[in-house]
Amino acid sequence: MERLSYIDQHARSIDANRDRVWKALLEVMCKDPADPSTVPGGFVLDEAAVPSRLALKGRHWFSVYALVFELDDEGANRTRIRAESWGNFPGLHGKIYRALVIGTGGHKIVVRGLLRRIAAAA
Repeated sequence: MERLSYIDQHARSIDANRDRVWKALLEVMCKDPADPSTVPGGFVLDEAAVPSRLALKGRHWFSVYALVFELDDEGANRTRIRAESWGNFPGLHGKIYRALVIGTGGHKIVVRGLLRRIAAAA
């Protein structure tokens, strides 16, 4: 996959150990939590390094993108989860698509919502 441009990062601290947050991440992001390759439509699994990194990638006519979740211990029973977004938006249609998805704040709302759901599941 081509080198992607950094878009943003959102993070949240969760009162649960890293194994539990990893399981919650898979519950929220995968159709089958036992199989990390069952990620939502529009994405394919790029990497699953249990229990620290889940990397998804995708592409369509207007963009090439990646969403990477990383989990770090903050103590015995506390984990910080980060969601980094990367993407390229080539051409005029890509520029318009980026303005609609990133520029409106919709992307930020969706990613923060995912982190809230993961925290609730943990």
